[in-house]
Amino acid sequence: MSRRELVVLGTASMVPTRTRNHNGYVLFFDDAAILFDPGEGTQRQMTLAGVSATDLTRIAVTHLHGDHSLGLAGVAQRLSGDQVRHTVPISFPASGEPWVRHLLDASAYDHHERVALQPVAFPGGSRVATLPRADGERGAGPGAPVLTARPLDHRVDAVGYRLDEPDEVSLDPAALAAAGVPSGPAVGRLLRDGVLVLDDGRTVRREAVSVPRPGQSVAFVMDTRLCDAVGELADGVDLLVIESTFLRRDADLAARWAHLTCRQAAIVAARAGARHLVLTHFSQRYRVPDELPAAFEREAREVFDGGLTVAADLDRVSLPPRRRLTVG
Repeated sequence: MSRRELVVLGTASMVPTRTRNHNGYVLFFDDAAILFDPGEGTQRQMTLAGVSATDLTRIAVTHLHGDHSLGLAGVAQRLSGDQVRHTVPISFPASGEPWVRHLLDASAYDHHERVALQPVAFPGGSRVATLPRADGERGAGPGAPVLTARPLDHRVDAVGYRLDEPDEVSLDPAALAAAGVPSGPAVGRLLRDGVLVLDDGRTVRREAVSVPRPGQSVAFVMDTRLCDAVGELADGVDLLVIESTFLRRDADLAARWAHLTCRQAAIVAARAGARHLVLTHFSQRYRVPDELPAAFEREAREVFDGGLTVAADLDRVSLPPRRRLTVG
C-alpha cells in the first residue's frame, strides 16, 4: 500500500523553543520522500521521527535563511555516511547557490553523497518552473508526480513548491462485469492497451468501463507576503502546508518581516479550496497552550472549515482520501 503522509520535523520560526525545532518536513508520496527546508537540528528530528537518510529522494529549500537551511550540512553528511546509493537532487532559489555550496562543504567529511544541485530560476519573466528529474533519482519513472516552483515575496529570494500527481483512470468493476470482461490478465491488457477483443468477438474500450482517477496534490508555502503565487500554489490542493508565523493581532509584525498571519493563511486555504490545511512556522512569542495551538486554531476556524492541523513537532498528517468521481 502506498504511503502518502507529511512527517513534521520542526515548526518554529527564527528561534527554536523547548518543544519546537527549526523547520523540517518530509513528504512521503509513494516512492518519493521530499525533505523540505532542513533547518538546524534536522538530522536529530529525522531520527526521532524514524526517517532514514536512505528514504530521501529529494531536498527542496524554499530560501536560504538559516531556520530553513542550516540543517542541510548535516543531512548531506548523513547521506554520505549512510552511503545512500541513489542521486538526491537539491532544489533552491538560484541566487542562494553560494550558500548551498558552503553548506555542502561546511566541514571535513568523506563526500560519498550523491547529490545534484538544481537552482530554481524563472527566465524571461516566467512564473513557474518545473523541476527536472535527475539521473539516478529514485521514484522518478513514468507517471511520477511533478514538482513545480513559483517565486514568492520575502526579504530574500524565495520559492514555493507544489507536487502534482497526473490524473489517470481506473477500471470500474461493475462496468467490467456488465461488459463481460473476465478477471485476470484480460483486465491488465485492457488497462494497458485501451481496447480488448473478447472471445465472442465483441470489442470493449477502456473509456467505456473506466472512471476518472484524479491525481493528488500538495503545496508547500513558507516565508512570504501575500502574493499571486501563494494562491496559485494552493489552488485546489489536497494538502496545503503553509507558514502561519503570527496571529492577526500582530499583523504589523507580519508585514514588517514579510510573513503571513494565521488568518491570512486560512483565507488562502478557503479561497483556494484546499482540503486540508497544515499551519506551521510559529513565532516563539506565543504562549503554550492557550495561544499555541489554541488561538491559532480559533483564528483559522473563523474562515476555514476544512481539515486543519496546527502542526507540532513529529506530527504525521495523512493526505485526505482521493477525490472520487463517477462516470458521466
